[in-house]
Amino acid sequence: MQYKSDVEAVDALVEKYELLRKEIAKVIVGQEEVIKNTLISIFSKGHVLLVGVPGLAKTLMVNTIAKVLGLSYSRIQFTPDLMPSDIIGTEILDQSREFKFIKGPVFANIILADEINRTPPKTQSALLEAMQEKGITVAGKRYILNEPFFVLATQNPIEQEGTYPLPEAQLDRFMFNIWLDYPAFEEEINIVKNTTVEELGNPDIVLSSEEIMYFQSLIRRIPVPDNVFQYAVNLSGKTRPATDKAHEWANKYLTWGAGPRASQYLVIGAKCHAALHGKYSPDIEDVEAVATAILRHRIVRNYKAEAEGISVEDIINAFLK
Repeated sequence: MQYKSDVEAVDALVEKYELLRKEIAKVIVGQEEVIKNTLISIFSKGHVLLVGVPGLAKTLMVNTIAKVLGLSYSRIQFTPDLMPSDIIGTEILDQSREFKFIKGPVFANIILADEINRTPPKTQSALLEAMQEKGITVAGKRYILNEPFFVLATQNPIEQEGTYPLPEAQLDRFMFNIWLDYPAFEEEINIVKNTTVEELGNPDIVLSSEEIMYFQSLIRRIPVPDNVFQYAVNLSGKTRPATDKAHEWANKYLTWGAGPRASQYLVIGAKCHAALHGKYSPDIEDVEAVATAILRHRIVRNYKAEAEGISVEDIINAFLK
């Protein structure tokens, strides 16, 4: 795949993005913002934490995205008795008395980690190492994971009994924290119409893994003006209580703010958001478009915010004003 210039490649990405949305819409009704952010995360080499109540088609959406991207897909159901070897694989003794490594479900392009907070930290960390290092180590031997590699983890916000919340350091490895809401009335009518007939639409493959990796590289090459770098870093700085850049709401309502990884994701997310909308360089509006999903899981409210009913979104909106 050859394009004469990066400008031509960005134009091609816009066309592919429209095709992706069209094919996904054959199966998934609505949820356009969630789909857009998930695709931004894939093209940015990030991972997504998806928070939503059961029955909102989280699994179906990930499966559909894997299909249209022509990627291999694994679903791991996280349970309290899940072991790290159930994710990464294990060594067995074969007939010739040699140890042989049997690969686990993590050796796929797209991993759906269903209800990641239902399993103990030891097992969570097995997946989180793979997310960060793009590889795993078993019995002292290193195995590199397939590229592109993307993890979409889900959490149910309602049931908290028997769960193991992800620590802040592990949450930080996810590019986006996306809240999946109930569909609008008209969307729900369309969902019921589409899913109570004989079968769902069958989406076509739009991109190959080679094309995805090319576009991931293209996003990294997109130039960023200095004022956008400054805005992104300044926005992260506003979230850090008791620092010289801290916003008054950070000092009042937060115990902890976002680290430098937030600044990195704000810039790379803005680049991708700009490219998908046909722009050859991001501006401040592109940073603002991805800010909530990037900062939501990186700031920790204090008791005062909870007592006054101030949500994380309220605080982020104050930073953006």
